[in-house]
Amino acid sequence: MPHRLYQAVATRARHRCEYCRAPEEVFNLEFEVDHVVPQAGGGSDDFANLALACHSCNLRKGTAHRARDPETGHIVPLFNPRTDEWGEHFDVDLDIFIIEALTAKGRASARRLGLNRKVQVDARRLWISRLVIAL
Repeated sequence: MPHRLYQAVATRARHRCEYCRAPEEVFNLEFEVDHVVPQAGGGSDDFANLALACHSCNLRKGTAHRARDPETGHIVPLFNPRTDEWGEHFDVDLDIFIIEALTAKGRASARRLGLNRKVQVDARRLWISRLVIAL
């Protein structure tokens, strides 16, 4: 059963995962409503703390709200779609379909969420090239 605010969250996100930017329309199941700051960490169930997430990003994020930056080793906050601009932390190399992390927060989030796992890159290649979806 979808979250009570699924429709509002999905509309705000334009039916795309707010972490990896995958379009919901290419999946056979609605995306999930993620608590940006997990409830286990004191986050609320209010609209302002919710994000649309594909199953992969939601599963890999779990209850985390921080992760280790693989470059510096520092623990940093994960990307927050409610307060951070995606383009400030990530870019996509359209030649190889890799999400490039531009900041410590981006690197930690990309690693935690597995944004460049082979299956993710292969899927991204398909939906970008076939559907011509702008990131």
